[in-house]
Order: sequence, then structure tokens, then C-alpha cells
Amino acid sequence: MNKILRLLIVIAFVSLFAAHAHAARCTGKGVEVQVLGSGGPEIEDRRASSSYIVWQDGKARALVDAGSGSANHFGDVDARIVDLDVIFLTHLHVDHAADLPVLIKASYFGNRTRPLPVLGPAGNDLYPSTTEFVKLLFDGKQGLYRYLGEFLIEGDGSYVLKPKDLSVPGDKVTQVFSGPGMTVLALSSDHGPVPSLALRFEMGEIVLAFSGDTNGNSKAFAELARNADLFVAHNAVPEGAEGLARDLHMPPSVIGRISATAKVKKLVLSHRMLRTLGKESETTRFIAQEYRGPVVFANDLDCYPVAKSVAVP
Repeated sequence: MNKILRLLIVIAFVSLFAAHAHAARCTGKGVEVQVLGSGGPEIEDRRASSSYIVWQDGKARALVDAGSGSANHFGDVDARIVDLDVIFLTHLHVDHAADLPVLIKASYFGNRTRPLPVLGPAGNDLYPSTTEFVKLLFDGKQGLYRYLGEFLIEGDGSYVLKPKDLSVPGDKVTQVFSGPGMTVLALSSDHGPVPSLALRFEMGEIVLAFSGDTNGNSKAFAELARNADLFVAHNAVPEGAEGLARDLHMPPSVIGRISATAKVKKLVLSHRMLRTLGKESETTRFIAQEYRGPVVFANDLDCYPVAKSVAVP
């Protein structure tokens, strides 16, 4: 075996060990948020695209988005589809929804025995609704993956997909899901022409908020994130972004303003694209003009245990 081959094998083993060591950072106790994908649609930075697990006592209760590459990380962290109460798709861009069929196919080999809600935005002239999206994927006659059509057929088995469109009134935070010890509210957020949602999880006294992709212009955004123990905000554009980039995404100053107004206790910046990577100091500086709480930059497999803390003044 030559030296180069030996080196490649060592690197592969080290990378595999590091990934699983990183994944093990979740404690399995209480409520935790784990980042499966911290990147956007680019592949050059080798990050998986947007996806998050909401854990409770070691069980994956909810999945928020299923961007490309996130399904492998779902397995890396030993999450089980059988445990999920719900999947949310904040919108239907590839970097938020591409791995949904991968996860559904994987679930065939599990032992889930209850329906799986798949909730997301209603459509418009440019984008399908969530129910239409799921049907386009899995319909047994015309779906892209029609061989998986059984996941949409009501029959003897109780495991079927239950897609639902969330028609949330503009600028109104609305309850969209309820499960044991978990209530989820949504806000129709502004992501240019793309139907998109921001989410708020209330789990006992713990509050989690996910911005999804948005320019942050909604008047109710601070209400959605109000007193959140953890606010996962998307850092897709730098300060000074203009044109389409600014129409679709919020710059650091807007993230800081929303976080300060909402009195967020901890801010996690994700959906980090090449145009923001390497600009962490600049991003932090603009956020700190209004928000004084802790700010962290997410990477794939990072896990954030949520503990109650004093609200940021």
C-alpha cells in the first residue's frame, strides 16, 4: 500500500470519527435543537442544506426542512423516522426540501405505525402547494417516485403521509400543529415570490423559533420570536446586500433588530452561504448594534441544548 493511499484511508477514518463525535454532542435530555444542514444551495462549501431536528429527551419530535444532504446527517445522529411527530417544510426550494423522498424511502425499512404529517405552505402561480408537492413526488400513477405510492394510500397499514397546506394569514402568528407537550405556530414570512413560513415551537416553558428564509419585513416577526430561548435565523446575505438577494433574505442588522425587539435569549445563525462565510466578525458587529445576547454560527451536526435563562434586556 503506497503512502498516498494510506493517508487517504487515515483521513477517511478521522473524518468519520469526527462526524460521529460531533453528532454525539446532543445530551439526550430535555429539549435540544440539532442542525443537520447549515448551508444553502451551494455545494462548494460541502455543507448540507437547511434542516433541523427538534429533540425531546432523546427522541426526534420534529424535523424542520429536509435540504439536500440532510438525510445522511439524520442517520449520522441516530434519529429515527418512527419517532417523528411532524415534518415541516418552511418552503419548497431545493435546499429545503430535496431530501424528503430520501427520508420517506428510508422509512420503509422502519416500523412506523402511525401517520406522518408533512406540513408546509400553500402554493401560488409559481410554486406548488405542499400537498401538491408531495403528490407530485409520490402519487402512485403520476408521481416522480410512483413506486412509493403506497405512502399516500389509505389501507390496512396506519403509516401514510398526511400532507397539509398551511394557509397562514399575512402578519398573523397562527397555531398550525399540536402534539403532546408541543404546540407549533407559524407566520407567513416574506421570501420574495416564494410562499414561505417561519415557525415557533412552544414546549412547556421552552420556546424555539426558526426564521426560515425571509427578508424579515413581516411586522409580526418579533412576535413570532418573542422570548425565544433559541432563535435559528438564516444568515444567507451580508450587510449591504442589494437586489434579489436582499428581496429574499435578511441582512445581519435586520436579524439583530428582530432578535433585540423579541428579547431572544440565544441567536443561532445558520443557512450560511459563501457570501457570508468568512464575514463572521462583520456579521456579529452589525447584529450587536441592537442585540446584546449570545450569537453562535452553526455548522452541520451542531447541537444546542435549551435551558431556561434570564431574558436579554
